[in-house]
Amino acid sequence: MSALTATPDGDRAIIIRRSFNAPPQLIYDCWTVPALLRRWLLGPPGWTMPVCTVDARIGGTYRYEWRKEESGATMGLTGTFTALERPYRLASSELFDEDWTGGPALVEIALEPVAGGTEMIQTITYASGKAREGALFSGMTEGMEAGFQRLDAIAAETPA
Repeated sequence: MSALTATPDGDRAIIIRRSFNAPPQLIYDCWTVPALLRRWLLGPPGWTMPVCTVDARIGGTYRYEWRKEESGATMGLTGTFTALERPYRLASSELFDEDWTGGPALVEIALEPVAGGTEMIQTITYASGKAREGALFSGMTEGMEAGFQRLDAIAAETPA
């Protein structure tokens, strides 16, 4: 397991790297199985995911809705899968309900087997450089790392 790194790439993309002590199959499932997604894709403490639907096929959609328990604030996102190659690759386009990015983001997740687990390389390409900068300075990576630490816990309880 290694801490998350986020690196700007070109004018509009961010490359996020993170390793996990789990095989690619489990990490892939953690991105495509609602019961697993609800356990880790929560961002900072205090958020829940009351809605999580996934139709894991090319052209299939996913829908996430988060709720901040303290304030009742909600946030939603819908995506469409453009590639699924279990257990090594997922790609989609996604858009938040209250779009602040100027259009869908393109997301590609590559899962590479490494000694002791998996390296995840997630490339997020935004509609503009301004949207990418907004994401980088929004606290997004801190929320992602909090979620990935929960994913680590799922990996620790799952037999290899």
